[in-house]
Amino acid sequence: MFKTIVTKIFGDPNKKIIAELRPLVESSGELESQLKKLSDDALKEKTVALKERLAAGESLDDLMPEAFALVREASDRSIGLRHYDVQLMGGLLLHRGDVVEMRTGEGKTLVATLPLFLNALKGEGVHLVTVNEYLARRDGGWMGNIFHLLGLTVGCIGPQQFSALFDPDYVNPGAELEDERLVHWRPCTRQQAYKADVTYGISSEFGFDYLRDNMATSKDRLVQQQLAYAIIDEVDNVLIDEARTPLIISGPAPRSGKEYARFADYVRRLRKNTAAEDEEPDGHYDIDEKSRSISLTDDGIAEIENRIPEIDVSAGDSLYDPRFYTLTYYLDNALKAQYMFKRDVQYVVDNEEVVIVDDFTGRLMPGRRYSDGLHEAIEAKEGVTIKRETITVATITLQNYFRLYEKLAGMTGTALTDAEEFDKIYGLGVTPLPTNVQYMVDSGDMG
Repeated sequence: MFKTIVTKIFGDPNKKIIAELRPLVESSGELESQLKKLSDDALKEKTVALKERLAAGESLDDLMPEAFALVREASDRSIGLRHYDVQLMGGLLLHRGDVVEMRTGEGKTLVATLPLFLNALKGEGVHLVTVNEYLARRDGGWMGNIFHLLGLTVGCIGPQQFSALFDPDYVNPGAELEDERLVHWRPCTRQQAYKADVTYGISSEFGFDYLRDNMATSKDRLVQQQLAYAIIDEVDNVLIDEARTPLIISGPAPRSGKEYARFADYVRRLRKNTAAEDEEPDGHYDIDEKSRSISLTDDGIAEIENRIPEIDVSAGDSLYDPRFYTLTYYLDNALKAQYMFKRDVQYVVDNEEVVIVDDFTGRLMPGRRYSDGLHEAIEAKEGVTIKRETITVATITLQNYFRLYEKLAGMTGTALTDAEEFDKIYGLGVTPLPTNVQYMVDSGDMG
């Protein structure tokens, strides 16, 4: 009710935005008849001319009407699809760095070609982020015809280091030949895929490549260029639902399995302290069930120091001397494994392998491992093969990765419900775009 009253007084803000965009779209439409007379080679020359004008000092906004008109003409010629006026408006909003809400079937894939081409003129590389590998290959292989006609290159990145460049003269013998959009990807290096003017790929692969670049030992091993501009398809899924999902690269830890094995022996046959708090301890260790922690009593420390050959108590050595700090890591894990984690309760031994039991469901969780050396300590306790420990060597969340881009935009069918989060976290405004039919009705173009 309140929203209806405000709209009646001040007008619909989205309709005002559409009205502001219309003159820019009309100026682009006025160039259409001129471009239709040009040859394909002349269209490529137009792209070169736009790059030269940009280098001479004109802004992307100055070039926008002509750039959009070029893309519309190239699309009509290459794939038989002509951008509607409302799609040009969507492209302009994406160029400005907004999240555009578009109904399903209104052509998000086609709309993205407009700002991608315009921003690619800077030569810094632009990225189109999709939610799965199939969409990246399909959309890049489909829209690649438009960019190819205009003289731009298109790359694609996927899992297992899949990297390719769009080449309409190449047919991949292993591709699904019944889908024309999937067959023209020529394999290339990861660096070449990123050096393309436009690169299609999935969100996680962009993030992992960023992590790998930060781990590179020399400049020639870097694959990504600067993070200049990206459009994210299904942006609510990537930037809201999966935003805090960490991307993790793990590596082998330098710690030795032999150390876990010998400390498993050192902590055996220790006695639990059963004395009250105000009484002298009668055991070697205390367990705090509330905090799930274990600690040695003074007697326990003395007992362990006598069992560790590196420590010479008669010479005044102590377990907690700074030079023995590495030993406490193995000791703490061995104590937890021996006295806090029970076989057939927290874990089972199956096929010479320690398998975690889910605390809530009681189900086995094969493939999962306790972190920070605890799993290795349990393996040492049970006498099974101690697998080499892994550590996190690089990690980033999708949220933090995409905030690194100089300019970010997105498309989805359901953006308004997350408008507050888009604004607060990423500084992105949300604009719902009317359908083409609705726009024609509102503008009077349907008579």
